[in-house]
Amino acid sequence: MVNVLLVDDHELVRSGIEHLLNESSGIRVVGVASSGEESIEKADALKPDVILMDISMPGIGGIEASRKIRQKHPETKIIALSIHAEGPFPHHLLRAGAQGFISKNCPVNELINAIWTVYRGQKYLSSDVANQLALASLPGNWSSPFESLSQREMQIVILTLQSKSIQEIAEMLSISPKTVNTYRYRVYEKVAVKNDVELTRLAAKYKLINDTVS
Repeated sequence: MVNVLLVDDHELVRSGIEHLLNESSGIRVVGVASSGEESIEKADALKPDVILMDISMPGIGGIEASRKIRQKHPETKIIALSIHAEGPFPHHLLRAGAQGFISKNCPVNELINAIWTVYRGQKYLSSDVANQLALASLPGNWSSPFESLSQREMQIVILTLQSKSIQEIAEMLSISPKTVNTYRYRVYEKVAVKNDVELTRLAAKYKLINDTVS
């Protein structure tokens, strides 16, 4: 039996996926969570085999939650769920320790296949995600400037796009406001923008907005 923790901030999505998975032989949803912070608590308490992790959620979000869970529970497998396969999120989620990345638009049988694949210790990428990553790796190919960011810098970007203040970001990530500002200006330099308005425009161009602002 594969015990699954389902993480998504939309109740209808959670309920639908939970019902479908519980109808599948050999898979059981042992818990649900609606935020990154709650997913960490549930992972500690339930110790699931596989976590289905939404990217766009209130709080620290899926990337930071995945990183923290994998640090504490390296045996737990994580599959990231996203509306889109484009943009820098597959790259950053895999760096954070996710074993799989699939689109929320995938058919049910692909979701079930992904769960069993990562449970057995293999990685699973939906075909559109795998194609994007392969193309991005080719020399001289078009890629997102956000892929060059560190995990912490990417987290700062996500929270900034959610209109979080410097103080709010500092409290959520347990760092000082001064450190937040340092990361922000480092991000500006790396992606060649001057302020949050330009950052938001660039994020929209490279498909971050739909996955970070819900």
